[in-house]
Amino acid sequence: MIVQCIALLAAIMFAGAAIYVSVVEQPARLRLADGPMLDQWKWSYDRASKMQAALAMIAGLLGLWVGIRDGSTDWIVGGALMLASWPWTMLVMAAGNNRLKATSSDALAPDTRALVERWGRLHLMRLLFGSAGALVFLSQFCS
Repeated sequence: MIVQCIALLAAIMFAGAAIYVSVVEQPARLRLADGPMLDQWKWSYDRASKMQAALAMIAGLLGLWVGIRDGSTDWIVGGALMLASWPWTMLVMAAGNNRLKATSSDALAPDTRALVERWGRLHLMRLLFGSAGALVFLSQFCS
């Protein structure tokens, strides 16, 4: 039961962070001028990416482990949903992330704002993966 609780807690923390980024932080940063907006994105991304990556990995691997151990398809699905944020980030978001990280706020690219706006839309999938995974895990406690 401890492992399931840790997986659920990590999933809820991941989902909560993703919700905060999408609902609070992204709209706030988009109200800034382009240079400060990019600086804020970089500062936030450097910290949040490490935290969210760790939470997704913990929740995902523990969910898979519980599912395989107990023969529970629901735990496997929840674990897979939590881990889905990794390939989404690496395959879909990485190119834009790398361009934003390489852009200087003193010499902005013409599409910097558009890249940050696109990043926000793509980040919504991380919110969906995390929220769905957390809900799947939670459903196992409520059934």
